[in-house]
Amino acid sequence: MNSLLYIIAVILIIGWAIGVFFTAAGSLIHVLLVIAVIAVILGVIRRPTAI
Repeated sequence: MNSLLYIIAVILIIGWAIGVFFTAAGSLIHVLLVIAVIAVILGVIRRPTAI
């Protein structure tokens, strides 16, 4: 499940980068970036830590 979260985050970041370079979708691109950042943060928070 954790790797799926990172795959979704990477896809969203790639979509954001393409949108920034081609400026086709406007503010939707920034929404994708925010969703990707939230997904990465949730992945880091939910990662089990082995001490």
